[in-house]
Amino acid sequence: MALALLLVALPVILAGAELFTNAIEHVGAAFGVSEGVTGSLFAAVGTALPETAVPLLGSLHPGAGERLAVGAVLGAPLMLSTLTMGVMGAAAWQSRGPAAALTPERAGLKRDLDWFLALFALALGGLFLPGGLWRHALATILVAGYIGYVTATLRASRALVAAGHETAAHARLHLARRVLKRLPGLRYIQLLLGLAGILAGAQGFVVGIEGLGRLLDVPVLVLALVIVPIATELPEKINSVLWVRRRQDTLAFGNITGALVFQGSLLPALGLTLTPWRPSALLLVTMLITMAGAGMLRLRLRGATTIRPYHIAAGGLLYAAFLGYLLVA
Repeated sequence: MALALLLVALPVILAGAELFTNAIEHVGAAFGVSEGVTGSLFAAVGTALPETAVPLLGSLHPGAGERLAVGAVLGAPLMLSTLTMGVMGAAAWQSRGPAAALTPERAGLKRDLDWFLALFALALGGLFLPGGLWRHALATILVAGYIGYVTATLRASRALVAAGHETAAHARLHLARRVLKRLPGLRYIQLLLGLAGILAGAQGFVVGIEGLGRLLDVPVLVLALVIVPIATELPEKINSVLWVRRRQDTLAFGNITGALVFQGSLLPALGLTLTPWRPSALLLVTMLITMAGAGMLRLRLRGATTIRPYHIAAGGLLYAAFLGYLLVA
């Protein structure tokens, strides 16, 4: 049953992602915002909904549910900064060659990574805070930090649009066929259909993965850190692969790094307020490897260094190191 659910859910996610990426370009163009806003805010928040639901639901069930929630909070950014970056790098390598120059909008990429590293470092420090008021105060700071990031991204968008870097739709809407093209607000209808497909498919994939984990007798925390994020991060992986193959690098990177900021601030805020946010060797290693993945990319952005597919494909090696740690821990 679990395997059948996985086989049904995956094509639903793929179809939803294709509709979503196509529609979000038209929405960004209609609003007249930069590709950075379209990728880092619109696309990133939309595709981050599945992984937000897991810790919320898990926190309602004491014990195993709380461990599932903590693991889901930290497993999502781990997957993004290592394996998802690696998958995007491999896709760029395969379609454009290992030495091709990737050209995301660098200022926006730096901004995303700087905000993520700063906010996630605060979340790491929160593991050592006593409960109660201190943790709630830090959660408030993390939420305020995300609001500050959104404000900074929107402010930067105005200058980019003025310089001619607004979002452009490179293909017509998939639903703009015959009678459908006369529907008002078609881009928003397609966007919601794509998002619904992503959410439904991801939920089915999570249930299937959890069922598979139970069959294989996988511990709850490992299930949350490794297995569940494979499902919940599929939308980001697929969207970024689609965009990087189309040479829309700002959207491809922003979809991942914008989701990192969202998941590195708002999800830990949930963890601090709704779960037993306590330090352990596994959680510390998880958070440090996550920051290493983002930090490696940030170092590539110093000066005028070119980003190439093999640079970000190396993120997969960090994820392999994490799996190696799980095997020996």
